[in-house]
Amino acid sequence: MTNRTLGTRAAVLLAITVWARGTTTCAAPLPPPDDLAQKATWSIPSHEDVRAILEAWLQSVKLDEQTRAKAAATWTAGGDPVPPSRLLDQVAETLALADPAATEIVDFCRSAAAVLSPPEFVILKDDGRPSWVRSNLRLLYGRWLAQHRFYDEAIDVLSDLRTEDVVDPAALLFYQGACYYRLLDKNRCLPVLARLLENEPAIPRRFATLSQLMRADLEPLETDSLDEIARMMDEVTRRLALHRAGTVVRNQEDEVVAKLDKIIKELEAQQQSASSAGNLQPSNPAQDSMPAGGTGP
Repeated sequence: MTNRTLGTRAAVLLAITVWARGTTTCAAPLPPPDDLAQKATWSIPSHEDVRAILEAWLQSVKLDEQTRAKAAATWTAGGDPVPPSRLLDQVAETLALADPAATEIVDFCRSAAAVLSPPEFVILKDDGRPSWVRSNLRLLYGRWLAQHRFYDEAIDVLSDLRTEDVVDPAALLFYQGACYYRLLDKNRCLPVLARLLENEPAIPRRFATLSQLMRADLEPLETDSLDEIARMMDEVTRRLALHRAGTVVRNQEDEVVAKLDKIIKELEAQQQSASSAGNLQPSNPAQDSMPAGGTGP
């Protein structure tokens, strides 16, 4: 594992923790729709489409006029539509005004309080609410979990969501990929990152940059390498910092020890092989440069 590899990985981990929490967008100008349609398997919903869905839902729930006016104001304040990377927060704010159960999860995700055990929210599994409501609240919560290093819990929340289920599909793919990256799930991580980058010109620049870094860092990772073992040890450290010391952590610790034992045995075998080869060398090799004995005629 080279210093360059360590430096790249450290930069990726720091950036995921800090940079990905940004809410502003730095997306490049969108190419023509036909170009996107040819290369991307997913698309970003328009502000108008999201607003229409939300307004239809608001009409279906019982609200007093004051609350209804507040909900409408979240979509008219400021004049210009919010960028795509802000749509999820705008939708969540509106849901919180109209649904007390949504208020609970939205308020929690807004807080910066550190917790050792993330709560479960009933609304995320409530079939009595529209699936798009639950899906977007799941994305909101999954984002919070990923940003606070609860990668296992985040994957549980996000893994089966589809891009068409949420108002910010770029965030969905990014946080899925980031969690798989931290959990060393190379087989799931790389396809998710590749799919996110299908729409690279349309996504926030921080997502594009971090996804490229994660892909470049994870692609050369080899099973049973010292690099993989170091990452596994980091993962054990993360879990212990979250006060996780159960079966998963013990199994990971055992796996680290087993992989290190394997490497040590391979090195010992190589050393023994080299020593054996050295012992087979003749002690007095023939000296080709010495003249043969005897006398001439």
